[in-house]
Amino acid sequence: MVFHNSVAFPISARAMQVHPRKGRTPDCDTDAAARCIHIVYTSSKSNPEFDDRPQPAPSRSDDDSALLDAYSRAVTSVVDRIGPAVVRLDVAGPQGRGGSGSGVIVSPDGLIVTNHHVVTASPRLKVTTADGMRLNARVVGIDPDTDLALARVEESLALPAATLGDSRKLRRGQLVIAIGNPLGFESTVTAGVVSALGRSLRASSGRLVDDLIQTDAALNPGNSGGPLVASHGEVVGINTAIIQGAQGICFAIAANTVKHVIGELVRHGRVRRAWIGIAAAQTALPARLRHLAGVAQDSAVMVASVEPGSPAAEAGIAGGDVVLAIDGRPVTGADELVRSLTGEQIGRTIAVEILRDGARRIVSLVPNERPRRAAA
Repeated sequence: MVFHNSVAFPISARAMQVHPRKGRTPDCDTDAAARCIHIVYTSSKSNPEFDDRPQPAPSRSDDDSALLDAYSRAVTSVVDRIGPAVVRLDVAGPQGRGGSGSGVIVSPDGLIVTNHHVVTASPRLKVTTADGMRLNARVVGIDPDTDLALARVEESLALPAATLGDSRKLRRGQLVIAIGNPLGFESTVTAGVVSALGRSLRASSGRLVDDLIQTDAALNPGNSGGPLVASHGEVVGINTAIIQGAQGICFAIAANTVKHVIGELVRHGRVRRAWIGIAAAQTALPARLRHLAGVAQDSAVMVASVEPGSPAAEAGIAGGDVVLAIDGRPVTGADELVRSLTGEQIGRTIAVEILRDGARRIVSLVPNERPRRAAA
């Protein structure tokens, strides 16, 4: 065998014969042929690289095994840490018809976060913990606008609780784990990644819910109200919705929204939002009007009606006025108008910029707390 550039070429015995060309002196004699063509012989026994015998298939590398082990350890550690705080909720509905869903305990005294649509049938709940304990609970408060609800266990005992994390730190592609009771199967775990952040979805109340987390962690009916957990073991969302007919498109309410709603429900029993007393719809602003009025945005909201005696009526806002901004924040649609009126503005003077007869002006008013099912 001749090895040239690490490639083996067979040489027959005849080819090993070196004959001098006619009229030339040979460069080497026959005995030195092996040295002239630099044959390198290596035993296949001492160097398996050149062994042409069949070799066994390589086993999975240590790196692959370590990677799979790390993924499994991440999921199992989250389940061990958060699983005991996840509960099943059974609701008795009218005429004996009820439903079930999931919830997560967020304080040791038995405060449970779930979805509004899970508990909407009854204020009384049956709670089943991960270790099979049966408890009673009552609904403390609801917020249909974010599809969240808060319940409290009536029995006096200490329960395992999960920690709500900071959903602003989430990144697309980050590992997340959903825990719940889909289709009545208790303590089910699915894993996936954060597919997208900052999604919006219309709630049952008609209000647009912002800052939703989109994930491909498999969810089914019964997962609603259960936690979406990051690999470090903190709850980053509450599972809320599934797009029927789509594969792997699920949504969770961000933990930062959950913390705000919990605080409002604990302090006030409801989530307070500001109200100025107008009904409005989005309207396009023609280019000529934008140029004359010096407006940059291409849409705003037009006031259709004003509630008598409301803050808007007292401030002089009338039908046909166009609301451009609130406290300097542009308002380009009805949803942005609702989002701009937060509970922090109740009882505080705010500046509303309007467009009337082609001229911009600013009016001041003090919002009230929004009545239930009222317009902005």
